[in-house]
Amino acid sequence: MKSLLRLLPSLYRRRWVSLAGSLLLALLTIAAGVGLLGVSGWFLSAAALAGAGAFFNLFAPSALVRMLSFVRIASRYAERLVGHAATLRLLTDLRSRVFTALVALTPRQLGRYRDGDLVARLTGDVDALDTVFLHVLTPMLTSGIAAVVLAVVLGVWVPAAGWVLAGAMGVACLVIPVWQARAARVPGVELQENLAALRATTLEVVESHADLMALSAVDQVRSGFAVDCRRAARAHETQMHVAANGVWLLQVLAGVCVLGVLWFGLEGLRQGRLSGPLLAGLLLAVIGIFEVTGPLMRGAARLGGAVAAAQRIRALVEQIPDQRDPAHPRSLPAQGAIEFDDVSFAYPSAEEALTAPVLKSINLRIEPGEHVAITGPSGAGKSTLLQLLVRLEDPQSGCVRFGGVDLRQASLAELHSKVAWLAQDAPAFLGTLRTNLLIGDAQADEASLWAALDGARLGDFARSLPDGLDTWVGETGASLSMGQARRLCLARALLTPCPVLALDEPTAGLAEDAQEAFFTDLARAAAGRTVVLVTHARLPPGAVDRTLRLRGGCLEVSVLA
Repeated sequence: MKSLLRLLPSLYRRRWVSLAGSLLLALLTIAAGVGLLGVSGWFLSAAALAGAGAFFNLFAPSALVRMLSFVRIASRYAERLVGHAATLRLLTDLRSRVFTALVALTPRQLGRYRDGDLVARLTGDVDALDTVFLHVLTPMLTSGIAAVVLAVVLGVWVPAAGWVLAGAMGVACLVIPVWQARAARVPGVELQENLAALRATTLEVVESHADLMALSAVDQVRSGFAVDCRRAARAHETQMHVAANGVWLLQVLAGVCVLGVLWFGLEGLRQGRLSGPLLAGLLLAVIGIFEVTGPLMRGAARLGGAVAAAQRIRALVEQIPDQRDPAHPRSLPAQGAIEFDDVSFAYPSAEEALTAPVLKSINLRIEPGEHVAITGPSGAGKSTLLQLLVRLEDPQSGCVRFGGVDLRQASLAELHSKVAWLAQDAPAFLGTLRTNLLIGDAQADEASLWAALDGARLGDFARSLPDGLDTWVGETGASLSMGQARRLCLARALLTPCPVLALDEPTAGLAEDAQEAFFTDLARAAAGRTVVLVTHARLPPGAVDRTLRLRGGCLEVSVLA
């Protein structure tokens, strides 16, 4: 429960007006419904007792019945409209908060999670929290307030029955939901974890389906998926049992209250303190007040899942990013040399202890506008060098400077406005050519988009398409060849106004002739910008100004291209 109490109040405060409106409408709906039952019971009983030949005023009570009916219908519709709209806005706020927290984390921090687990926290865990307001807080508060009012009204004519109702509703609104929340906590945790595992497995199977087929591992994955399904089903079944037990206890309490009203009410009727029609109306009102607590029993049984979801979300949103802006950031110059000054770096292990150094005392200076290629065997630290340049990591010793300013003294936003990073697995996103390009510069006009495509030698291809820039490229650029997808990513990087391009294996997976064409185009398209290129490929003459080699974490003497 602590996770819910720490996560939800800040969200509720932001939407308190609509939430309060929803609660008031729900209370009005309950009051109209219970009042309708009570007035109807009194009206029908009084009319029956009056007899056919006696005078009885039908107009006032029948008008009251009609009014309460219309009020109940209108208030219920408005409560659903306002309440669900408020809940959807709460879920939107929470998803934005989770996504903002995800964006702030470094790739190493995100790498601790399965891809499907992150999706589960952003979707399933957030959705589980809509139970709290609609199915727990709203019925608990409205039922409690309505019960107090009805207990006072009942106590005016039958004091002992009023106390019976107050005690029974206290148990129904507090004791039973607390018991249900405790009983459903373990199955709720299991359900959320298994649903997250099912989502993660589904995404991983979709991404690696061809490999699973080739390795004949489909049956193994299918059996593991079936195990998670059975576990989720058992946890859900346990939740349903808890909810059913809560409803059963609620019916017992309702029966106790009915017996109490009859026991003490009939004595009051005998003594003449109340009439028969009034007793019938009070009895139906008591039955009606228990009907509105039904959603609370079902909601409290799912509270365990909401608590587990809140814990999983809190673990994500309260995680401190590895890289943060300094308290007083320094401004970076518009242009400047890149300097690696005695830089050493090692990745931490799972126990947070440092592993063997990846980079050892690196000293490097790249002048503005210079094109430099960094080569070397796999694991030599080439990609790590670029990660230090865009400050996805910080060195354990030494420093990286841009224009004489230590990158740790600058804000990340300003640094990323100076250095555009094209990772080796940079994706073409689901959408059109235009939407993919606008990621590089959201304010770019049509001419700038075409200029970027021409710079990456993709303009002629785009012009040959019937829809031009509005051509759908599919998920991960499915409708493009690998070379075209890489050129689209390069065009996106070229579209940024950044004076520095950091390219990590931009030709991975391309044929040799496509690699050579890519590097030739790069030299022309990135003229005037600083280019730091990491590659295993053979570079054509004139592609870069000089080539450096990393081996064993050490930088060897550079050679001119």
